[in-house]
This record gives sequence, C-alpha cells and structure tokens, in this order.
Amino acid sequence: MDEVPIRSTKKTNLFEFLEFREFSVDDLGGGIYKVSRDEELPVFLRIGDGNIFFEIDLGNINEIASQDLYFKLLDLNTEILPVSLGIDNSNSSDPRLVLVERRETSDLCDEELMCVFDAFELAVDRTAAILEGAASAA
Repeated sequence: MDEVPIRSTKKTNLFEFLEFREFSVDDLGGGIYKVSRDEELPVFLRIGDGNIFFEIDLGNINEIASQDLYFKLLDLNTEILPVSLGIDNSNSSDPRLVLVERRETSDLCDEELMCVFDAFELAVDRTAAILEGAASAA
C-alpha cells in the first residue's frame, strides 16, 4: 500500500504550542516572555503591533570589541538568515551582542515558528565560534 501524506491545520495558542514542544515559557510582564529549552540560551519574545520580536542576549561585547570582530560578525549575518546579529545599546555602558528576528502574527504557522528557533540554535553556535576566537586573541 502506498503512503499518502495528509496535511492538517490546527490553530493553537502560541504558549500552548511552545510548551507542547517542550519549551518553558515565563511571563516577565509587559508583553515580554522568556522561552527556554534544555541547555539552549533563552529566547526573549515581545509581542505587539501584530508582530513577535525574538531576541537572544549573547552578552557584553566591550571586552573583545574590535573592527575585525565587527567585520566577522557582519559577515556572519549573511550566513545565519533569517536571524541576524546586532548591538543592543539601550544601556550605553553595557552594549550587548544580540541575535534578533521578527515575524508577523497574522498567519504564523508551526513550521515557520520552529524555523526561527532552529535558526537561533545554529546562529548561536556559529557566533560562539567567532567570539571564542576573539576572546583568545584579546
């Protein structure tokens, strides 16, 4: 007998979906949520204006910052799409290297959402290798 794939669509609440996929979700207030799984870095979500904004904080960049490091990180942006690296300078005395992504909530599917988390996981690994090289050179 031939296998016949059947595609099914079911609407699920974002947080129920994440918890079903073994993510832990903590409401930090103000529309911000901390989503974590296993040993992975937590992903912070901000929901508003029809979008979900995703962010991973990779830490302070001051100690290892250099023109060469910034070039390598910008170059890496072309390889880690759909996520990208940036600097969160909201506290100028503590600039943070972050991975970011944004998705519209109007027609978000399960595969698209999981793609973001998978891309973050790969991007963290790729970025960590560059940061380790910069830290050992400093």
